[in-house]
Amino acid sequence: MTATHTIDDAREILRTHFGYPAFRPGQERAVQAVLEGRDTLVILPTGGGKSLCFQVPALMLPGLTVVISPLISLMKDQVDALAARNLPATFINSSLSGAEVASRLARAERGEVKLLYVAPERFDAGTTAERLRAIGVSLLAVDEAHCISEWGHDFRPSYLRIRSVRERLGMPPTIALTATATGDVRTDIIKQLQLDKAETIVTGFDRKNLSYSVVRTRTEADKDEALIAALKAQPGLAVVYASTRKAVERITQVLERARIPAVGYHAGLDDEHRRDVQDAFMRDDVRAIVATNAFGMGIDKPNVRLVIHHAMPGTLEAYYQEAGRAGRDGLPSVCVLLHAFSDRFTHEFFIKTAHPDRALVERVYNDIQKAADGNGLAKLTAADISSAARGQLKEREVESALRILVQSGSVVNELASATQLFVRLLATPLRIKTELGEGFEAERDLLRAIWRVGGASSYDGITVDPNAFAPGLGGPQGIAALLDSLQERQFVVWERSGGGLRIPDVRRPFSALRISWEQLDRRRAGDMGKLDAMQKYSYTTGCRRGFLLRYFGDPAASGSCTGCDICLGTHEKEAPAARAAAPRKRRGVAGGATRGVARTVRNESAVDSSTDIELSAAQPALVAALRELRTTLARAAKVPAYVIFPDRTLVEMAVRRPVSLDALSGVRGVGPTKLERYGEKILAVIRESDDTEAA
Repeated sequence: MTATHTIDDAREILRTHFGYPAFRPGQERAVQAVLEGRDTLVILPTGGGKSLCFQVPALMLPGLTVVISPLISLMKDQVDALAARNLPATFINSSLSGAEVASRLARAERGEVKLLYVAPERFDAGTTAERLRAIGVSLLAVDEAHCISEWGHDFRPSYLRIRSVRERLGMPPTIALTATATGDVRTDIIKQLQLDKAETIVTGFDRKNLSYSVVRTRTEADKDEALIAALKAQPGLAVVYASTRKAVERITQVLERARIPAVGYHAGLDDEHRRDVQDAFMRDDVRAIVATNAFGMGIDKPNVRLVIHHAMPGTLEAYYQEAGRAGRDGLPSVCVLLHAFSDRFTHEFFIKTAHPDRALVERVYNDIQKAADGNGLAKLTAADISSAARGQLKEREVESALRILVQSGSVVNELASATQLFVRLLATPLRIKTELGEGFEAERDLLRAIWRVGGASSYDGITVDPNAFAPGLGGPQGIAALLDSLQERQFVVWERSGGGLRIPDVRRPFSALRISWEQLDRRRAGDMGKLDAMQKYSYTTGCRRGFLLRYFGDPAASGSCTGCDICLGTHEKEAPAARAAAPRKRRGVAGGATRGVARTVRNESAVDSSTDIELSAAQPALVAALRELRTTLARAAKVPAYVIFPDRTLVEMAVRRPVSLDALSGVRGVGPTKLERYGEKILAVIRESDDTEAA
């Protein structure tokens, strides 16, 4: 660690830019390891502050921090929060046009960005990794790192390529982060990313502010009744998880008929609609969002008070992660699982589909082989193969078979960039001649080649084969780099097209393929084991909190708690849905929110026990006024409300009632930037509240 990279400096950045007086358990060790240039694996519970483990060092390190993130919503959320603090961060993903991507990469090259969020698929084509390496990558952060492990609950093949991406970036120090990883998954993450002597940081999995309950149901109508009862019993924002897109749409209608403002979210929505739905929820414009697991990974929405699973998830890892989106601000929140035995059948179908048998994989391979041309290229998609099978093969099954064939190297899913490019010329000949002078000879040669192919039609857009151009242009990769340069200067716009499935050796029989059927059998058995564990949780007669902690290997697991329906005696095996869903108002956090009475709000993960807050009966009115101000400020800034201040900070303001900017700066979560922007307005609300109470 150099003199400019000390942990004291990191604490100062935490206070100055993020408004927190100290790191939480695990964060400081992670930050110190990163500053010392060591590879690091961080396992922190949802709400434990994983992002700060790389965001704070990113502001101290000399080069760029590249953050690999799996979801557009996750990137947008974190970048919005950083931008609200005037911190230099941006993202590139499929929601942006080619010109927008080029502009953001150019900003990174000029040193205007310290954190760049990128989807793993972005590195599959083009020269993104090489451009970033030229900029200088000081740190690679892999968020939701459990996705890289075949034993994780959300395995994604695209994550397997991160190892090669790391090599292309120049093997920068790497930090991998997740909230849900058993011992096997941790070992696999280290192996897959080739982390060298990784500093492994695991804090407790227990979220003491969350209560857990399971409601036994028989029918969908029972579940709907229990869902409505739970929403009416527990105030505050809610996330309702459903297993399919169709279920999301149906449940949203059920809630609307019950006059509960709700929106639906799933991967089938177009980008604009998904963005509108997410923004409505983040602004607190609706009471509940009904979603598949496409929603929420990494979403930093601190004031969700209720998470309801309308159907049992397939793994405890998924359940813990999704339920953990409740109460990220440390305040009491409720997690309810609506369970019917038939929920298991849906997951058994998904497992069977995800792990197709040998005969199905062989049939898909033979179909590709028959359609391949002399170079082994078949212009086929999974939908084409399924359609040709006339109902005998489902598209999802074909996709699973293709995944196995691609991972084994038996088939190459040839990306569009390797075949055809769509290019539209923007600049006039005069502008090209005037502005592309000395030093741009290669760009001029490429534009001439494009003009020879398309002539005046180039202004409408033409499809070209990069392999057909002169070798001096550098082949497909060199041409892509030149087109990026031209697009950045607004001479052209371009995108990739074409692609297909290629068999490296079209004569190779299926029996000669190197596919480990034993490994596939182990994965199938592993997924079934995870499903069994999830169902055992649903039917356990012992402490649910202890069940979860034992599953993750947390030594804090015990036989009883004050935050689950079993230990509190509120669970009824055959209770009517409406009665069973409503949490009883009794001991600890399981009682849900209460009004007009004193209670203690404890941030269990805080370093300093002095952060406990006593909220008296008179103070909810001030909290409500502060929330109203926060909503106004958030709408004016066009950001989610929590980006202005989380609920936890508003509660502390109401308790401390600061009368000066200096006093307000001592409230957790109030940094200099927010103090300057919002300080006087907050003090005005507090003064008005004091005047009202005095009157």
